[in-house]
Amino acid sequence: MATAVRTAVPAAARPSAGARLLSDTWTSMLRVLLNYRHSPGLLAASLGVPVIMVVVFGYVFGSAMQVPGGGDYREFLMPGLFAMVATNGIMPTMVGAARDVGRGVTDRLRSMPVSRTGLLLGQNLADLLVSVVVLALLALVGLAAGWRARHGAADALEGFALLLLFRFVMTWVGTLLGLAVGKEEAAGQLSVVVFPLAMVTNAYVPTGGMPGWLRVIADWNPISSVVEASRELFGNPAAPGSAWPMQHALLATLLWSAALLALCGPLAVRKFATHGR
Repeated sequence: MATAVRTAVPAAARPSAGARLLSDTWTSMLRVLLNYRHSPGLLAASLGVPVIMVVVFGYVFGSAMQVPGGGDYREFLMPGLFAMVATNGIMPTMVGAARDVGRGVTDRLRSMPVSRTGLLLGQNLADLLVSVVVLALLALVGLAAGWRARHGAADALEGFALLLLFRFVMTWVGTLLGLAVGKEEAAGQLSVVVFPLAMVTNAYVPTGGMPGWLRVIADWNPISSVVEASRELFGNPAAPGSAWPMQHALLATLLWSAALLALCGPLAVRKFATHGR
């Protein structure tokens, strides 16, 4: 039916592929943002966990933790919490994509003459806009707890831009996983598996005290690169270690981001377009 309608429309009246991509991206983005507008609890939940982490790790455990080379532990911690916000892009997009599959929303969207890339891109850009708010609020909490960006505004903006880039990449990872799982309950259970990935990093403690095999995993974890690069850009205490990603954290983050986006982006679009076939 969609093909017949499209054929009946004169070629000159049809929107170009680029115009359709922009239009569908915008529409999809508004759909997700309206969901946040009508469900403010979703935004509160996104902020709540990192704020609790500031209190628990920064104040409850922070007094007993030492940063190698000296420095305030809360300043060491905040870039790790920022990176956790970026990493958490996996969970809501994974559950949301699986929910749409399970409720038949994906099949209805696929039946329309719309851009598959635009639909997914709009959803992930909406998540990115929400992440800007969450990071800004978490930064305010960090400032109240004593965190400071020591290298000035330019490096601080670069640090937040890097975090948002990684968040955008993680939304594509989550979208692919959600489409592959296809069930909201299963996606929720899979979130538990994602949690250890975020914990085996340098976000909360230096990796130097970990067993050798675990330290290798932590140092080569993409999240650790984001954390270390953020600490460098914000001018906060760090304990980078000798692994290549820790010595070249900014470059490693960009390489990880490019590789994951190049892999998961096209696979997510393909999975969306061929779901059920």
